[in-house]
Amino acid sequence: MINLYEKRSLRTLCSEVFVLIVTAFVYSVAFPGFVSEKGLGFIAFFALIPVFAIIKNTSWKAVGFHGFLFGVAFYCFYNYWLPNFHKGAIVIVTVIKGGEMVMLFFALKAAVTFFRKHGYLLQGLIWVSYAYLSESWFAGYPYGTICYALWRYLPLIQVAEYTGIWAIIWMMIVPQAFLGGWVADKVRGKGDRFIAFIKKNIAFPVCYAVLFALWLITGFISLNYWSSAEADRTWRVATIQHNHDSWQGGLTTYRRNFSNLRRLSLEAIRQDPDIVVWSETAFVPSVSWHMNYSYEGAGDTIGNAETAELVREFVAFGEELSKPLLTGNPTGVLADPAKGPIDPETGELNRTDYNSVILFDDGTIKESYNKQHLVPFTEHFPYKKTMPWLYNILVSLDYNWWEQGDEPVVFETGGVKFSTPICYEDVFGYLPAEFVKNGADVIVNMTNDRWSGSADAAFQHATIAVFRSVETRKTMVRSTNSGQTCMILPTGELTDPVEQFKMTYHIYDVPVYESATYGHTFYVEHTDILAYSSIAASAAALVIGALLLIMRRRKEK
Repeated sequence: MINLYEKRSLRTLCSEVFVLIVTAFVYSVAFPGFVSEKGLGFIAFFALIPVFAIIKNTSWKAVGFHGFLFGVAFYCFYNYWLPNFHKGAIVIVTVIKGGEMVMLFFALKAAVTFFRKHGYLLQGLIWVSYAYLSESWFAGYPYGTICYALWRYLPLIQVAEYTGIWAIIWMMIVPQAFLGGWVADKVRGKGDRFIAFIKKNIAFPVCYAVLFALWLITGFISLNYWSSAEADRTWRVATIQHNHDSWQGGLTTYRRNFSNLRRLSLEAIRQDPDIVVWSETAFVPSVSWHMNYSYEGAGDTIGNAETAELVREFVAFGEELSKPLLTGNPTGVLADPAKGPIDPETGELNRTDYNSVILFDDGTIKESYNKQHLVPFTEHFPYKKTMPWLYNILVSLDYNWWEQGDEPVVFETGGVKFSTPICYEDVFGYLPAEFVKNGADVIVNMTNDRWSGSADAAFQHATIAVFRSVETRKTMVRSTNSGQTCMILPTGELTDPVEQFKMTYHIYDVPVYESATYGHTFYVEHTDILAYSSIAASAAALVIGALLLIMRRRKEK
């Protein structure tokens, strides 16, 4: 075998670049995408081995570049649909994820440098820490986290009830880091044959085999338990998928959407549901604003009187529906509570908005929820003063800024308690856990994924949501504009998906598992504790490793 590492050269760098790009593509195939509709999840168990081999062999000067390259390449393959949202979106996402992986690759390189024999164990903790931190800051984006490739492998994801996704990530990463070290040595011409390598390091394969067996056995036991668990009640939910093009706005469009939503709801009501559910921002004029500040006094910026009339029609329809109606609808509030709905100085609306869900029943808004985790750059940007140049660019792109909610609201109707994460709020484990801890027994996700124009984008979103049902052991109903409307059982089984890009409705008989009967999962009670522990352990180990390396080098001198 040719040793490319006897002396680093352009050939060595080009070889590493080629391998990383190919690896990024192979890794992306593990997830739902343009190669495989549902993803080939098993690939995620070995796809990253070349990454760890390159990290070990490459130089400190090159490792940051490699991290950026891998992040950009993977998200270009995995999120190929982002230009459908905006041409700049794929640039923003890939640059951010590439930047995150620069830091990840440096940390992984440090782990295998400081702890030459057992660095792979620390690399597993570092990857868990990265997965948590990369979704926890302002631009956090959990898409592409390795464990989500296993959404169909139900026995392997049941442990999320206890550990969230974090133990799953560690179990998937550590063996790849272990084998990546061996591959790195073989490429350098210094490694043992595979069997000899395994025998020399037999402790890890044996321990991992035991852990994997426990992982699998526990998963089958949990799966069997929850598959046969008896629900406390059944909640009949009518989901309305009106398949509206998200890029079309204006009063004419809002009226057409309402007409379609009303027609489909009246058809669905014949099957006697307990509640009718629309999607995120399905009805756009703010019902609360018009009801609070009179129909005539202060309407929306669009058409005023015409918009007020559309809201009147919505209220009349809600009163006649005879069933509770749950819909995405902006909540308009006074921007300056000291002033009225019209600013007397400027003559403009004194108004700001939340991306909200309202429960409309008996002619009024019974309860509302304001979205807490806003989409970065398009719904929320907190750096107006520190990064005005970027803020102005985003404003020029006509993005819609929302206020940020701060309360995990629990709705109740007909004795069923439920909460409504909006859009991609269901890709963050802490939010559904917070809802359930606050009393929710069902999760109703309200999503508008129609903007992507891609069935893969919507399906990727839904497969991530699978883990939220396992973590909380609550049924999730996803009511979407176009995709993916479905039901997810507490086992993580995704059932009854509705055909995307089709105007229709679907009735779900939702099994309700009440916390009063089944209690809360360990994850709900101790959300992300394993992630916090991994961060602390990784940081401590890297500091100790750096100190030990310094001491070793001083002794060598």
